[in-house]
Amino acid sequence: MNIALYFAKRYLFSKKTVNAINIISGISVVGVLVSSASLIVILSFYNGLENLIFSLYSTFAPELRVEPRQGKSFVMDSTLTAALRNHPGVSTYREVLQERVLLRYGEAQHIATIKGTTGGENGQRPMDSLLQDGRFVLRQGNEHYAVLGARVQGMLGVSLPDESRRIEVFSPRKGVVNSLNPAEEFIMRTIRPAGVLEYQQEYDDFLIVSMDFARDVLSEYEEVSAVEIDLTPGNAVSNVQRELQAQLGSSFVVKNREQQNPSLYKIVRTEKWAVFFIIAFTGIIAIFNIVGSLTMLVIDKKKDISVLMGLGAGNRLIRRIFFYEGLLISLMGCVAGLILGLLFCLSQQAFGWIRFGQQENMITDIYPVDIRVGDFILVFLTVFIISALISSMASRLSVKQTVRLS
Repeated sequence: MNIALYFAKRYLFSKKTVNAINIISGISVVGVLVSSASLIVILSFYNGLENLIFSLYSTFAPELRVEPRQGKSFVMDSTLTAALRNHPGVSTYREVLQERVLLRYGEAQHIATIKGTTGGENGQRPMDSLLQDGRFVLRQGNEHYAVLGARVQGMLGVSLPDESRRIEVFSPRKGVVNSLNPAEEFIMRTIRPAGVLEYQQEYDDFLIVSMDFARDVLSEYEEVSAVEIDLTPGNAVSNVQRELQAQLGSSFVVKNREQQNPSLYKIVRTEKWAVFFIIAFTGIIAIFNIVGSLTMLVIDKKKDISVLMGLGAGNRLIRRIFFYEGLLISLMGCVAGLILGLLFCLSQQAFGWIRFGQQENMITDIYPVDIRVGDFILVFLTVFIISALISSMASRLSVKQTVRLS
């Protein structure tokens, strides 16, 4: 039987001679409860936003992307094609050709990134869920179409219903420098807009076209900028990435979604942990109430300490009693806060109490919530470690002073 823990539990629920001790202990429990519940709610809400942002990005970004280690483009040779076609983890792949071009629509001009992508036997990635207006089509018969990023559409003022106007695409002509006729320095092609993508920073500046149109306007008929890969269900991205990297060699880099846009992942995760540490700091301040609670409790139980010492109890046992007392106060508030935070998150999932607002073009108007077991473990361990340190310090100082005065 743990004698120190037994006395700590008795002191926690027993009546004190000074009512202020109960009040201070209650304040400590409530402080830890509120901070623990806040941590769970904030982490769960950030998890939901993180999933929402990454899901939007994953709709546009491929699971894996092959790029040249040096330079901007490479030739799609038979070795690379065979490695992709024969790998069991690869479902489909698309060749991509990207370059900066000048766009003109009426009197408006804008520099954007043209992205040509293959279709046909390799398939076209379904992106209808990302459309704000129009339809996702790149070619019908001999007619070429373009899907615009929201920023391109806004800068050019493109009107999809107006079928008489087309977007003019200009690209520098290779091998022509300081021509007497400036028009000879550029290749100009026209294309009809078909759709506009939702506002997302990752693809706002894109003009998505068929590979044939991109090769024609860029005068590039052999090389590609990258290869985008979709995996068959059930295959681990890391395993396929490692296997393809070994097959393709050091001339290529196989990137997963996080490596394709590391700044996006870094920003989302940095914001989450910054908020966690801020709220955890407020929780530390709440836990420091234990110092006052234990100090007053030691003074209140001075007679009990004298009796225990007379029965042979040493300073170590006395310190452990009040150490457990402070730990129990914190853990009571922590467990109650975790339960309260869980109930709040479950109610948000069920009823959607908190909403973004009534803005147009919102993907969802309800704050998403993702409850993760790891967050509960993290919050519990954080409160446990901090309260253990503070309780150890408070019990050591309080008991030492009381014993000295006795």
